[in-house]
Amino acid sequence: MQVHKFIKIDNDSRIPKYKQIVDSIIHNISIGNFKMEQKIPSINGLSEELYLSRDTVEKAYSVLKEQNIIVSIRGKGFYISRTKLINRLNILFLINKLSWYKMDTYYSFLNSIGPNSYVDLQIYHCDESLFLNLINKHKKMYDYYVIMPHFKTKNSEYTSTTVAATQAINKIPKSKLIILDNKQIPIEDNIITVYEDYEKDIYNALKKGVKKISQYKKIILIYPEKAVYPYPKRIKRGFMRFCAKYNLDFDILDRVYDDMVLFKKDLFITIEEDDLISLLEQLRQKEFILGNDIGVISYNDTPLKALLGITVITTNFKIMGEVTSRMILNKEKGTYKVPFSFIDRESV
Repeated sequence: MQVHKFIKIDNDSRIPKYKQIVDSIIHNISIGNFKMEQKIPSINGLSEELYLSRDTVEKAYSVLKEQNIIVSIRGKGFYISRTKLINRLNILFLINKLSWYKMDTYYSFLNSIGPNSYVDLQIYHCDESLFLNLINKHKKMYDYYVIMPHFKTKNSEYTSTTVAATQAINKIPKSKLIILDNKQIPIEDNIITVYEDYEKDIYNALKKGVKKISQYKKIILIYPEKAVYPYPKRIKRGFMRFCAKYNLDFDILDRVYDDMVLFKKDLFITIEEDDLISLLEQLRQKEFILGNDIGVISYNDTPLKALLGITVITTNFKIMGEVTSRMILNKEKGTYKVPFSFIDRESV
């Protein structure tokens, strides 16, 4: 067996290459590609095969030796010293984009699932083709498939799923499938689903803050119709329902424009971070007082928003990760609606 062919290095990744070697060897042990007492390439041999420096491979092997995953035998080389990792849960964690809140869910899941699991994080960037390639590449390799289904159309608009994506998801054994963040996938069998309800969530969260919100003359939602990572249209529908219910004057714009025309007692609800930053900068330049002259609510909380005193409407992403891991470990099935909150700060 040519062991080096199983060790994958991504030159575009920000993960150090020695760590990629470590993770790749552990992953191949966990799925049974590498066996107990199997010989692996020498430091010089692997560095030549993977076009890496000797120091990089040496550092990776040093880490693996410290973890008792490999052993060096004088005059013979390096060998796999244990394969207990095969008994670990192997989990594919497939998300649509890298963002602070997606990673918050991932790290919460990682911490909760415990040390007896190997979690492989993959990102498909809302792209159907990349999603299908990843599903096909990793089929039958994992004990569980945790999937956040969010896609974009050819026009860069949001769609919950596509025909091909739904077909691929339905081919995954239901005992291994977990759907996160989106309940709009047509799957008949009982599976684990931990989800947000975008329309009801924004409606109910804004309802909690209606006393403050109704003090503003106009409510403006910044909703990008087309984006690299588009957003569910149910967010917009929930916002419009809220404004209609409380007879509030509102508008929907696709972005915060440069030199935006601002009026006192406008309240903005932003979704994208770039729009929030642009708006705050314009408020500062035009000397509007945040939370007095102009109100701002942001979608999904981050530590920076908390530090800046930005009011948010947000999913509890930590709970999303924790509940998902608990349901896997306890072999539960069914659905769980993640809490969504209005967090009142100084910006409203």
